[in-house]
Amino acid sequence: MLRIPFERFRLDNGLRVILSRDPSAPVVAANLWYGVGSRDERPGRTGFAHLFEHMMFQGSEHVPEMAHFALIEKAGGSLNGSTWLDRTNYFETLPAHYLDLALWLESDRMGWLLPAMTQAKLDNQRDVVKNERRWRVDNQPYGDWDERLQAMMYPPEHPYHHSVIGSMEDLDAASLEDVEQFFRTYYAPNNAVLTLCGDLDTAHALSRVRHWFDEIPPGPPVPPIPGVTEVPPILGSPVRAVVEQDVSLPRVYIGFRIPPYGTPGYYPAAVTAQVLAWGKASLLYRRLVRERRVAQDVAAYAFPFVVGAAMLVIWATARPGVTADALEAELARELATLRDVDSADVERAIHLIEARQLSDLQRVDERADLLSMFTMLFDDPDRINTELDRVRAVTPQAVREFAEAQIVDENRATLQYVPRDGRRGS
Repeated sequence: MLRIPFERFRLDNGLRVILSRDPSAPVVAANLWYGVGSRDERPGRTGFAHLFEHMMFQGSEHVPEMAHFALIEKAGGSLNGSTWLDRTNYFETLPAHYLDLALWLESDRMGWLLPAMTQAKLDNQRDVVKNERRWRVDNQPYGDWDERLQAMMYPPEHPYHHSVIGSMEDLDAASLEDVEQFFRTYYAPNNAVLTLCGDLDTAHALSRVRHWFDEIPPGPPVPPIPGVTEVPPILGSPVRAVVEQDVSLPRVYIGFRIPPYGTPGYYPAAVTAQVLAWGKASLLYRRLVRERRVAQDVAAYAFPFVVGAAMLVIWATARPGVTADALEAELARELATLRDVDSADVERAIHLIEARQLSDLQRVDERADLLSMFTMLFDDPDRINTELDRVRAVTPQAVREFAEAQIVDENRATLQYVPRDGRRGS
């Protein structure tokens, strides 16, 4: 049975360090998670976490603008960053003998970003993010579905009510002082996890981490997540919205609140998503795409949120001539069958999750990211070795009980997209 070895350390400034040796290939993955995402933004300041992800690539005191990309790529490596509701992360994979390069670059922007921050850089990256919003959200068919569904699933005072990318108005209002304060609050070693995974000697790697990060002072105590973080386990009553957009085919999204990621109740929901729409043998693909031919695609995903409640989302795009209402009725009909789900469907779903996770664990970059995630979210990097056990423990009866408790009308948020001319299909 695959077991990922690791050692964990904590520097005096609070930085948590996870080292995982794998000498099978001469590469090393450096992965840095900060405990800040869109959940930490306050009203009028949405989009800051994502904007700051962009700012972190604009150079620091000892690294010229855009040199982070150039130096890693010149060394034969790859890199990127991403922002989500519960975290922001930065990562590089490069030949193992360039470990110091990755550590220098990450430590310099953690400790010495502000001296290099300018109004011109802020203005430039704000425009980049606004264009990204136009391209990914405002001008993309169905592009704002997550923004709309989050607003339906979580009340305005909850930190998941707004989207990761934020609003144009809030991005326009962001000042250099606002951004600097955001950095001082969240981009500190005591709010970060650094994972190194690959061909490394643990003692040597730790000494290099200390060399580059020890002198960075800790930040202030991380403030609590703003707003009201607890929500009831179900919505309480059905909510729905119909959006007319420039789309060629209707699409229906259905969301349900589910227990937060990491809690025992989350895993039946994750298996349910696989039962519903992962692969051509899945329930919705068999019934709606192949047999009844009312949908041309289907998807389902249990979003692994950790604050208050996560959400299970199912969506389907109608075939030409099928109305949104008809598609929604077919989806509801199949969701009702989960209360009597076949054991073979549950077993297949668990095998799919297992195969995908074991495949991911073969890559040092995925392994590093998972170690950072489990440390940041649960302070338990060993979950990388036990998480699959939680999935394997899900029984068909657990899925049926989950469906009976959560896949109910009073916990349903329905979002329909229909062509702008008002037709819901013909």
